[in-house]
Amino acid sequence: MLFQSEFLIDYAKALSMTLEQLRLFIAVAEREHVTAAAHALNVTQSAVSAALAALENQHDVKLFHRVGRGIRLTDAGRLFLPEARAVLAQATAATHVLEEFSGLKRGALRVVASQTIAAYWLPRFLVAFRTRYPQIVLDVAISNTEEAARSVRDGEADLGIVEGVVDDPALAQWPLGKDQLTIVQANAPVPEQVDAAWLRAASWVMREPGSGTRATLEQHLRLLGITPAELTISLVLPSNESVRTAIEAGAGIGALSSLVVSPALKAGTLHAVPQALGTRLFYAIRHKERYRSPAAEALLRLINEQDAS
Repeated sequence: MLFQSEFLIDYAKALSMTLEQLRLFIAVAEREHVTAAAHALNVTQSAVSAALAALENQHDVKLFHRVGRGIRLTDAGRLFLPEARAVLAQATAATHVLEEFSGLKRGALRVVASQTIAAYWLPRFLVAFRTRYPQIVLDVAISNTEEAARSVRDGEADLGIVEGVVDDPALAQWPLGKDQLTIVQANAPVPEQVDAAWLRAASWVMREPGSGTRATLEQHLRLLGITPAELTISLVLPSNESVRTAIEAGAGIGALSSLVVSPALKAGTLHAVPQALGTRLFYAIRHKERYRSPAAEALLRLINEQDAS
């Protein structure tokens, strides 16, 4: 018990040693002159003397011989000098790391995005980010909207970018981009007019539940008076590409991002059904209480800059 008490006292004394005391001690030890050290560090001589006296008193040891106007290191001072230099160097290195991190010269950015965004909308922004901040390591994961929200909530990602609205009180969500869903089919010609009855009778190829594409489609269909349960669903597939390929093979109709179907529409392998589903938003999500990383903030600024230009 006595040993433990002595250890705690020594530990408390060690914590009381400040980096400023170390800096002043090193300056005096290197110059063997208090006044010269004070001038070099742009502090008063009395401040230097007070700091050294406090350091010696805290640890009950003499670091300097003071003979007349001269000052020399004691044995304890000579042993302490390399340790003091090492501690100050480590503290400087630690500060440098934080400065590099805040200055985007070091660090990592973990982004999770839903499929349409990760494959078609986000890459140009990531390329621009990489060019502007080449030292930042980018880690991009692809999940559907529900899984992306979970990753941000659990701290697995710094930033999420999703297609659907997220109902989670732990997450902040705001619009970041926009897109349009297009209903497509493989067979031509398409009907000149499409009503609710035609949409109910059609055979649908759908994304999986939890995807932003499916949630947005169902939201628009409700506005047309169609509930999801009324639809005839022939296939449910886990990616935009598998849905598009199935529709091209004649499995039915489906709704996909205009970014996904644009090449197929130009090539004539798909045809747009004349039913406007309106504009949908892409949302950024982050945890309300977690630290907002400088890299994530920089990516958001870059997206806003390029979208505005």
